[in-house]
Amino acid sequence: MKVGQIVVWAIVVALVVAAAAFFLRERAAPPPAEMPAAAETPAEAPAPAPAPTYPAAIAGAVPGEWTMDLEAAKALAAETGLPLLLNFTGSDWCGWCRLMDKQVFSQEAWKTYAKEHFVLVWLDFPQNKALVPEVFAERNRQLMQEFEVGGFPTFILLDADGQTRLGQTGASRDVNPEKFIAALEDLLRASDKAIAALKEKLTDEQKAALDGARADLDLARRKLADWIATDPQPSEENNALYESMVDEIQRAEATFMGLLKAAP
Repeated sequence: MKVGQIVVWAIVVALVVAAAAFFLRERAAPPPAEMPAAAETPAEAPAPAPAPTYPAAIAGAVPGEWTMDLEAAKALAAETGLPLLLNFTGSDWCGWCRLMDKQVFSQEAWKTYAKEHFVLVWLDFPQNKALVPEVFAERNRQLMQEFEVGGFPTFILLDADGQTRLGQTGASRDVNPEKFIAALEDLLRASDKAIAALKEKLTDEQKAALDGARADLDLARRKLADWIATDPQPSEENNALYESMVDEIQRAEATFMGLLKAAP
């Protein structure tokens, strides 16, 4: 056999062997339909969303603990005879509100006192809207208008009937539980209800002195309110006038509260 023929036959044999190997390999493997399906890995279930954390209870009311549930708070006040303390706050942005939380409401002296004396209502106006359930957000805005709240924090004291307004106060830089409690006790002492009960024990002369002091205080407050309603512009003269009217109010308050505290 010639060399050229040998080469040709070698090529043919190689092709046949390769084809046979391919054929056998394909026969050895089961068809795709018969291949066992790979076990499917179930998709991992998404973790449940964490429950929102609110700065106060959103249902029910307990003496001395903050709740957003005003209706439950009113029912508790009616049941216990305790006054309601409404806290108009901006919990996540208001510096004075945070100061009150830190220096008063987080302190054991306040918590112990509040349990025996108040039903606490949290009326929040946060930047993070998730801090207040939507069901309370619009109601809070309505209450802000109803009570003419002009700044935060504002604390409004209501009688146990949930309607009668006993007074209001705010924050101060050096506040602590004792000072805030004293301010609230002054509001209770100066309420119409408390004064009416007190007058039953006073002489006519004492009643007249108390009425006169209260009239002076009301006049001083009204004078400042009327002046502010004129929208005075900032100036040294107006600043001095404002300070003089505030001083007048403070003197009238001191006289009035002095008579109340001295009464039997």
